[in-house]
Amino acid sequence: MTKTLKNALLGFVLAGLPGLAWAAPAATKKNDYAIDPAVGWDHLWNELLIDIMVIGVVFGIAAIYMLIKYRATSPDQVGSGPKFSNAQAWAWALIPAAIFMADDFFLSAKGWTLWNVYRRVPDNALEVKLMARQWQWEFDYGQGVVTNELTVPVGRPVVLRMTAEDVIHSFFMPGYRVKEDVMPGRVTYIWFLPNKPGKVVALCTEFCGTAHADMFTDVIAVPEAEFNAWLASKAKKADASPVPANRNS
Repeated sequence: MTKTLKNALLGFVLAGLPGLAWAAPAATKKNDYAIDPAVGWDHLWNELLIDIMVIGVVFGIAAIYMLIKYRATSPDQVGSGPKFSNAQAWAWALIPAAIFMADDFFLSAKGWTLWNVYRRVPDNALEVKLMARQWQWEFDYGQGVVTNELTVPVGRPVVLRMTAEDVIHSFFMPGYRVKEDVMPGRVTYIWFLPNKPGKVVALCTEFCGTAHADMFTDVIAVPEAEFNAWLASKAKKADASPVPANRNS
């Protein structure tokens, strides 16, 4: 290997080290958003937008500068490229590539960190079983409480253990930044943290038949005391009823 190539490769490695240094903490340290993946999702999305914007502005300015500086001054003018040594040519090829790779390593590490948060269910999560069928969602809280709307307590993580009765569905709650496929013969899961009272929509995002567009429901977050009273009332009605409990919330 020639000395020129060795120097160019050394420059490539040195240019990429900052990205690896930034990526390491992103992949290992406990993030502030570990208790709420939706916060992490928004944070990472904003970083991606800023990253794309900066790259776009830099390249846009560079393109405008070169269009003005190197524009032809006459119809028959023929331009010529700069003369680079081998080391300069390698440097111009590898160092920019290393900088972009460092940026990619950083964002990828943060993405994997967030993915791990999504897959790690908190110990104190409320577990609800979800059954998907054409074309409705059915939520089972245990104690005979089954509803077609999802009611959850504010401030407590909720995990949905999901399966399907017929075809493949996909449960999506854009308000909580969670989405997962639901399929027959397999149990998948998602978890989320309702951090304030309110109502969001949950819908199917996997085409599942003629009424696919009607397969949506409400997810209602209420204060924990109100949720406990609601659940106790539903359980009492289920115990007292000789027929299946009313599935409407």
